[in-house]
Amino acid sequence: MLRDVIISIRTTAVLWILTAALYPLLIFGTGQLAFPTQANGSLIVNDQGDLIGSTLIGQAFTREDYFLSRPSAVNYSIGEDAASTGLSGATNLAPSNPDLIALVEERAEILAAAAIEPTADLVYSSGSGLDPHISPASALAQVGRIAAVRNISPDDLQTLIAAHTEGRFLGIFGEPAVNTVTLNLALDQLGNA
Repeated sequence: MLRDVIISIRTTAVLWILTAALYPLLIFGTGQLAFPTQANGSLIVNDQGDLIGSTLIGQAFTREDYFLSRPSAVNYSIGEDAASTGLSGATNLAPSNPDLIALVEERAEILAAAAIEPTADLVYSSGSGLDPHISPASALAQVGRIAAVRNISPDDLQTLIAAHTEGRFLGIFGEPAVNTVTLNLALDQLGNA
């Protein structure tokens, strides 16, 4: 019996070392060597070296001279709301829920008041609540407003959207999408050029 206990302890120790130490170190090292930007959060740094965001996490763009991003059920955990909203998540409201219907109608009215055709990804939040992507159609729906505010040619904005449209994953999965974080950064650079 003592022999069985010793074998069990040794087996547990070996498995613990393999699964709790060596495997995580292998994955961490592989990520740092093969995909350092992605492994560290795909962070965006400005010319002054300040961290300004991530290409993986949406931001709330409320100024009229920026492309609106997808709404978030958690308001992207900004400001004082960060402690109460958590880091990510959806509303978990059913499509027939009156609160969700009212929220979608409110978002659609805000878009209509800004002369933006309401699209699904501009009125519904994503499952994670943090998605920075919108459809190319949603970006194109905002061209008129941004062109007028920034005094930029709509053709230039359409070219910028096309340049920041990401294709389907592996050419077959998902739909083309525009990352609003990188698009708005490029929009600022276009204005400074």
